[in-house]
Amino acid sequence: MSKAFNKAVLEGYNNGFLTSTSICANGKAFDSAVNEVIPECTNLGIGVHLNIIEGSALGDEEKFNNGYLQLICLSNNEKFMQNTEKEFRLQIEKVLKYTTVSHLDSHVHVHAIPKIFELTCKLAKEYQINQVRTQFEKFYVVPDFKKHINVKYPPNIFKVLLLNAFTLNNRGLIKEYGLQTNDYIIGVGYTGMMDDKTIFEGLSAIEEDAVVEALIHPCKFTKDSPKNQHQKEFMITQNLDLKDKIQRLGFEIDNYRG
Repeated sequence: MSKAFNKAVLEGYNNGFLTSTSICANGKAFDSAVNEVIPECTNLGIGVHLNIIEGSALGDEEKFNNGYLQLICLSNNEKFMQNTEKEFRLQIEKVLKYTTVSHLDSHVHVHAIPKIFELTCKLAKEYQINQVRTQFEKFYVVPDFKKHINVKYPPNIFKVLLLNAFTLNNRGLIKEYGLQTNDYIIGVGYTGMMDDKTIFEGLSAIEEDAVVEALIHPCKFTKDSPKNQHQKEFMITQNLDLKDKIQRLGFEIDNYRG
């Protein structure tokens, strides 16, 4: 999406414990990502971050400006789904020209919408991509009062409920297409508020053996740039004490390639 995101991935992998990323084929810094980041990150898991929410389409001059609820409605439109399939194919094929793809996911979780998810599974099978992200998040509470009075928290909880409902449907499609997925995700309920404590508490809530994706959006800004939430999420990748705590919980830090 930008060189600041790219730099965070590069440093998060080489100097921290970031293991997986997603690349946006219609992002402004795509060329930088495939030429400057991927070659320096040998074992990094790389997914295609399917995007029909914002930016420009690869297939034509269209500028995406879709809302999530709008996309739920549009997913029932045959013409829209045909155009979405065309765009998804272009995005997947563009990434495959440069690297091996470990999984498919999407910007703002649009592929969780059941009919779009089925299309995503169909394409994953066709392009021999064995993993597709799902978004079931166990409910957990971070002991930080400020997070729960943040204006982001109530809509985030609605997103958890919606994505959990979608995932219960979508897991059947994963089996139908012979694909694999994560059991849980961490990072929806506290989107825009992720930090070390959030990841630790989220993982602590999972008692059974499970594959869990901890989702962050890290940026690495220059010294003169303003610090924001994305910079804080980059620092998660550098916290080796958190890495040790995660392993003490019994988790092996891996990616979709594993």
